[in-house]
Amino acid sequence: MNKLIEVARDFCKRATALANHAQSPLLLLVRLYWGWQFAQTGWGKLHNLQHVTEFFASLNLPAPGMTALFVALVEFAGGILLALGLGSRLVALVLFLNMTVAYWTADREAFLGVLSAPDKFYAADPFTFWFAALLVLVFGPGLFAVDWVMGRGLGKSVKS
Repeated sequence: MNKLIEVARDFCKRATALANHAQSPLLLLVRLYWGWQFAQTGWGKLHNLQHVTEFFASLNLPAPGMTALFVALVEFAGGILLALGLGSRLVALVLFLNMTVAYWTADREAFLGVLSAPDKFYAADPFTFWFAALLVLVFGPGLFAVDWVMGRGLGKSVKS
């Protein structure tokens, strides 16, 4: 029985090590894909500010014209920065808050149904953007990011 427990522990250690090695590539893929999606969405809003302003006015958002411009710029610039992994956690926080407001204003029923109607929550348009930003906010950008090169990778290489 002890041998079986030892084999199981060894297997768990190896599986954990393998999963840890997949973390940075996964975070890179999340950042690249969702950074691109955020940037495209922001770019689209920048080129259709009148339509976005009208939509924001229909949601009774304050200063819909300025809000539309602000949101478009946050998504466009934030998406680019997220993809690069530059200022990742701060950018992810801003994008996460942006998507939380989008959830609250445009799809409040789905947002409030996170526990009572999870199918509506994760089917809502902001969900994947919101979740991608949350992943980078919580786990950071991973090793394949400008943040890592500037803060750790490059610094350690120069000091060595």
